[in-house]
Amino acid sequence: MVMLDLFAQKVPRFELVIAHFDHGIRKNSKEDADFVRRCAEEYGIGIVVGRGELGENASEEKARTARYNFLKRVATEKDGEIYTAHHLDDLVGSVAINLIRGTGWRGLAAMNAAGIRRPFLNNYLGLGFKKPPTKKDLLRYAGEHNLRFREDQSNSSDEYLRNRLYHQVNNFDEKMEVFELRLKQIKLRNEIETLIAEILPRGEWQRDWFKEMPGEVALEMLRAGLLKKGIKATRPQLRDFLKAIREYTSGKYFNLPNDKLVRINRDGFSI
Repeated sequence: MVMLDLFAQKVPRFELVIAHFDHGIRKNSKEDADFVRRCAEEYGIGIVVGRGELGENASEEKARTARYNFLKRVATEKDGEIYTAHHLDDLVGSVAINLIRGTGWRGLAAMNAAGIRRPFLNNYLGLGFKKPPTKKDLLRYAGEHNLRFREDQSNSSDEYLRNRLYHQVNNFDEKMEVFELRLKQIKLRNEIETLIAEILPRGEWQRDWFKEMPGEVALEMLRAGLLKKGIKATRPQLRDFLKAIREYTSGKYFNLPNDKLVRINRDGFSI
């Protein structure tokens, strides 16, 4: 609601579309959609509402996937871009979750997906903030400008890891250090991905490369090669694949995600 209010002041309203997705998880979620419709009418901004019937046992991952599929579909139909209101507490919580789950150094470059803009993290100066706003900063703005909003009831439940971490984030003083580290990691990731894209082989991959190069470099090569083929592998899966490349005897197969098989020959293999 804070992002909407700020955008309504700075952007011609005919250029804005509110996209709201009702996951169909909570019994009262329809009330959220009705609230957003009323707000859209008050601001004079167009709205698109989607609904999923995910059920109360749907995982956070399933809900996130459904939500972003909806947002991407609306953005395509409207020839627009997706803007989300993630703030500094969201970023710190996501970095913490990534590290706990063992996603490696890439987890420090959180909330940087292509095609999604997060103005509170990347354009906060243009929105009138001197630093990336926290949830408290946004609540303060809402109070000062008499903005109404609804809080998702699940946000107060410690059943979810994200919520348990967020409760700790409120007392975490080094949020800006995490933010600065994220910026450095994003820059580093872009440099690494550019370099890897330049050296990826177009034909057969040689096993000798992976016996000689450092493990972290080998994992980055494999990750990029698999993504190019539409295969997304976890860090442990990449490590297992690297181990197979280095140790398998000729003619053995390695099973990649999505039931993709790779035959590892004496000298090389093809992805």
